[in-house]
Amino acid sequence: MTKYLVSLLGSCAGTLALLIIATDSSYADAEPVVTGAGAHFAWVVFNDLQPDLEKVSGRTIELHGRNSTLGMGCNAGIKTALQNKPGRETFGFVCCPLSAEEVESKKLQVYPIALEPVLIVVNKANPVSDLTEAQVRGIMRGDIENWSEVGGTDEPIVLVARLHCKKRPGHWKTILPDAAQFRQKRLNVSSAADMVQRVSDFKGAMGHIGSTWNFGPDSHLKTVSVNGIQPTAENLRNGTYPFFRNLSAVTNQHPSKDVLTIIEEVRTGPAFRVVAERYNLLPLNAERNQAQ
Repeated sequence: MTKYLVSLLGSCAGTLALLIIATDSSYADAEPVVTGAGAHFAWVVFNDLQPDLEKVSGRTIELHGRNSTLGMGCNAGIKTALQNKPGRETFGFVCCPLSAEEVESKKLQVYPIALEPVLIVVNKANPVSDLTEAQVRGIMRGDIENWSEVGGTDEPIVLVARLHCKKRPGHWKTILPDAAQFRQKRLNVSSAADMVQRVSDFKGAMGHIGSTWNFGPDSHLKTVSVNGIQPTAENLRNGTYPFFRNLSAVTNQHPSKDVLTIIEEVRTGPAFRVVAERYNLLPLNAERNQAQ
């Protein structure tokens, strides 16, 4: 984990600084609105920070990504980033790491923001509160089919899965590396909201969701610990919590100065520290955040 973080930070910091310096002056007469779009879980970060981002950039920001079933998601984030041009400033955000091949072929710039714990969630009526890493993977594969096998009641396990971005590394692949390894008898959902609904519907359900999801006081879900470890930023940092995904911003190769200011504020600004603590995110610019 440590080598991974150092590699990400080192490769990104210099790129961002150079991009700010080299921004094309043709953006000087840009429209007042900057548009950002993409995956819901990264959208949460930008949405919570929107007033701060508009203040530091002096721009109005329009954000899309509340609901992934409405055409938003990592692919929409990349598409939006590539639409950037003078007179129409755009950026995207994703919840999956992008391979070097995809970044190069699509001519993208990637700005890592944070690691987000992937929560293992069950219905609140389920007495199970902790699973081992092996048990989580066994349930996902279908090796374990009844809660009585892991200390629960005699109840069939209903697996709810959202296997998005199948060609990209990371995210749910920290649980099982390939969609083909998940049990065939499962409920597939297309959004985080559907995940929450289905796990709420069935007493024996289990699913997975990012920590930035707002469950609300009336939620019927609870998070189980893994190996007795809670899904916190510190446990991501020390490598004891195993399931996570990457939240990043993306642009084309010619972002405007204001777009870069917005992204840099998300990655290093003091307001982001508050948001990161709220959602148990591990900032990927941790050293710079701590220094400010």
